[in-house]
Amino acid sequence: MNTDGWVRTWGASPQMAPGVLGSLETCPAFTDVTLRQVVRISGGGRQLRIRMTNEFGTTPLDIGAAHVGLATPGGGVRPGSGRALTFAGRPTATVATGALILSDPVDLPVPALARLSIDLYLPRRVASCTCHDPALDTGWMIPGDVVAAPALPENAGSLPVRALISAVEVLPDSPAEAIVVLGDSRVDGIGSTPDANQSWPDLLAERLLERGGAAVYVSNQGISGNRMLNDGLGTSALARFDRDVLATPGLGHVVVSAGGNDIAISFAPRDDGGPPAGFLTRFPGEPVTTDEIIAGYRRLIARAHERGVKIHATTVPPYEDSETFSPAGERARLAVNAWIRTSGAFDGVMDFDAMWRDPARPSRIKDGFHMGDYTHGNDAGYRALAESIDLSLFG
Repeated sequence: MNTDGWVRTWGASPQMAPGVLGSLETCPAFTDVTLRQVVRISGGGRQLRIRMTNEFGTTPLDIGAAHVGLATPGGGVRPGSGRALTFAGRPTATVATGALILSDPVDLPVPALARLSIDLYLPRRVASCTCHDPALDTGWMIPGDVVAAPALPENAGSLPVRALISAVEVLPDSPAEAIVVLGDSRVDGIGSTPDANQSWPDLLAERLLERGGAAVYVSNQGISGNRMLNDGLGTSALARFDRDVLATPGLGHVVVSAGGNDIAISFAPRDDGGPPAGFLTRFPGEPVTTDEIIAGYRRLIARAHERGVKIHATTVPPYEDSETFSPAGERARLAVNAWIRTSGAFDGVMDFDAMWRDPARPSRIKDGFHMGDYTHGNDAGYRALAESIDLSLFG
């Protein structure tokens, strides 16, 4: 799937700021400010380029300056690694409403699993920030244009979301391909330790590097609260499949880890024993059936295979004792998982249900693998998922 050698090595799915997890609600508007954000890439290369996004913006986005370098602890940039980013040869850019922009390539050799510091100076007010919530890597807001500052200025404030950047792409020294992981909060890494890269896609990237052989990079396109069939916290997986998956440079494989929220929201109790009504109103649309969920998987499979891309799936983990659990939802989960395992429709299956379920109570995640909410993993739980994956699925 790669025609020019470029491969995506890091990704964060763009979201509309209103209606996401809410981290931006108390954050001041971005005006005459530099955003410094750290990302850990999966695979390395001799050149890189950054994708900036205004896809959910309501006005054009002005970029007054941009910079990238190798990150050091505490928000610094390794001496000698800093590079100014340009756009069609210019140091500034205006990103149209609803659009994105790709920086020019820069010569900056980066090793696999390198941590990059990416700075954007925003001279004018950003009316609506295209973001990704949460950001599990610490980021900062600094007044003024400080994109070339080698150390983090003392007046830096916390940046609560991943703002205005959606991908890092590299030109490897040898052929490589990308795996895109499409899914929800368990893909996003909710419950893992911040700044530690403990989501299971991060850990999968580490395993693939340790394996050696043909280079395979990982792009995490999880959105917390995401569903496959209906919008809610983020555009539905079906609707964003072209943007977040099929448009990926170097795409070779897709892993679908979605459907759990479709089940949980559709079958959640609507009484005092269920989730708050305000929570459910964030997930519009009619409840869906298991047949509709399976039909959604089939649509994703067909679209991937049309592009010559292999597509794999994870089974849906258990969720009893969470606030959205119901016996009807458990029956739907079991039916969907049975289809994933036995239909042969996917090119490969990763049985996350089998890895996480409590043998004494299979409808619930085993103790020690969740963050305390019986829905999301902790570091140990995500590591167990990553280590359970058969790497031969990826060549």
